[in-house]
Amino acid sequence: MSTTRYEILRVRVTAKDAETLRTLLREARPDVGGRPRQGDDGSFSIEAYVSPEQAAALEREGVSVTTIEDAAATGRARQAEVGEGDRFAPEDAVPRGLALKVKDT
Repeated sequence: MSTTRYEILRVRVTAKDAETLRTLLREARPDVGGRPRQGDDGSFSIEAYVSPEQAAALEREGVSVTTIEDAAATGRARQAEVGEGDRFAPEDAVPRGLALKVKDT
């Protein structure tokens, strides 16, 4: 398991029109979540999961990128909530397998 921390951002990419958003998605190919939505002003937006560098590269004329959350930090927080061990095993269960059985002192 790698100890390198990575950053993935959940961002909202908003384009002035559908064609601009299509072109951006075709060129950049970000990992999108969900379907595009049309705003009241005629703009189109979609959520994407990208690195901070990719988020900066998505911004161009007619396109804005808004960071919603740090998805990697949210994932790490959820992983910290997960317990260790087998909560369904009886407390006096004896380990099985090819390992050596040793008694804790």
